[in-house]
Amino acid sequence: MKTKFLLITGILAASIALPQVSAQKVVILATNDTHSQIDPAPDGMGGLLRRRAAIDQVRRQNKHVITVDAGDDVQGTLYFSLYGGKVEFAALDSMGYDVAVLGNHEFDNGADSLAYYYNRMSTPHVSTNYDMSASPMAGHFQPYVIKAVGDKRIAFIGINLNPKGMISDGNYRGVRYLNPFGVADEMARFLKQSLKVDFVTMVSHIGYNNPVEPSDSAIAARSHYIDLVIGAHSHTLLRPNDPRTRVKNADGREIRIGQNGKSGKYVGRYDVDLDNGQVQYSQIAIDSTLDSAAAQYPAMERWLAGFRHGVDSLMQVPVARTARFIDNESSTAQNWLSDASLAIVREISGNPRIDFAIMNKGGIRQDFNKGVISEGLLTSTFPFNNRFVALQISGADLLDALAVMAQRDGDAISRELRVTYNSQARITSAKLNGKKIDPRKTYTIATIDYLANGGDYMAPFKRAKRIFSDNVAYGKRIMNYVKQQTAKGRLIDSTDEVRMRKQ
Repeated sequence: MKTKFLLITGILAASIALPQVSAQKVVILATNDTHSQIDPAPDGMGGLLRRRAAIDQVRRQNKHVITVDAGDDVQGTLYFSLYGGKVEFAALDSMGYDVAVLGNHEFDNGADSLAYYYNRMSTPHVSTNYDMSASPMAGHFQPYVIKAVGDKRIAFIGINLNPKGMISDGNYRGVRYLNPFGVADEMARFLKQSLKVDFVTMVSHIGYNNPVEPSDSAIAARSHYIDLVIGAHSHTLLRPNDPRTRVKNADGREIRIGQNGKSGKYVGRYDVDLDNGQVQYSQIAIDSTLDSAAAQYPAMERWLAGFRHGVDSLMQVPVARTARFIDNESSTAQNWLSDASLAIVREISGNPRIDFAIMNKGGIRQDFNKGVISEGLLTSTFPFNNRFVALQISGADLLDALAVMAQRDGDAISRELRVTYNSQARITSAKLNGKKIDPRKTYTIATIDYLANGGDYMAPFKRAKRIFSDNVAYGKRIMNYVKQQTAKGRLIDSTDEVRMRKQ
């Protein structure tokens, strides 16, 4: 018998009359990639209590509401670094989500840790293309969830990404991946034809458009039976008027696709008419206008306060200053990280002849506001337990690696390297200090073990020779580097130049 999380929450005082809604209409509320953003992000958006208030307001105003989470609830702030998922999973459960899907970061502490938390949750978890029978999570997942809305039935399937090349080896022990192209629409067909479901929603954590792996847009375009796609993983903020939210399926029928960026800054809303299958897509901004409503959850606030103390103790220790606001997805952030990484690895390896650095832009988890940067914020920005390494790689394998990076619109490279690529992700120019990369030569690069092991689909790096491996978490190395730079009076900053760009 599962032991449920117990979290007492307050009740909003305001009483709002329910509007007259057809029994054949349902509101689906969706979140994705909230990444441990329990408190508002540096830009003031997001926050768990605000999100709860927004969801509860919609629940009071509508007769049929289904809440869905598309994964990556953890990793990205000190709440996960310090407490390992205890806050995020309990909060998700207490908010009464009807359907939840795995994200790749749920595996960051391994399958055993994930099973521990899922064993204490009552939230229904769905995965249609992961076979969990040989994993520690066996028995915690369903291939689909069906919800009744009046005399109609709506089904939810869960589609997950290929763990190989995205999740660290060993962390997804016992999970068998089934290609979504052979599973998603076939399950939708079974649900409609055999189980007589009226509407099928695919909740996915595979990304909107990935040329390397199956993606939301590609699956929707090949499908016959899927009616709605709720996406995640790529952190794509699909605004309701964005033409990318409308994809023609294999029969020429229009399918709506939505995704809400990251950090819980928006909640997606899908008003579905189950009589005709029409979907109206909108988004709810999770901002300061919800603060008064969020304040009416005193019990949840007290519960969070017990964890916030540890977070705040680190957020109040200054370690650096920035010259300006730096968005974590900007070229400025990528340039600073790659240049800093090269300097660090040259020093700790004792090898000043390392040619350049390649880092993953997805490893930069937080924005930097202008001014003081705290120890807690810097720790949250680089939270992963990776290590710096140095590799010797052939020019041919390096060009292959750059092509993989081009498929995700570039990555973080240090100032010595300049790369251009075309719309087909083919490398058109790659120069080191102004000279073309020679496929026959050998180059020495600084990176992290996650990429060196083939993470982020960097299989060409696995063909390289590892000549140095650090034994200290790279976030700690970056912390020490920042403190040294601060002592010299230097600010965190870099150029805005896009060093790896599409022509």
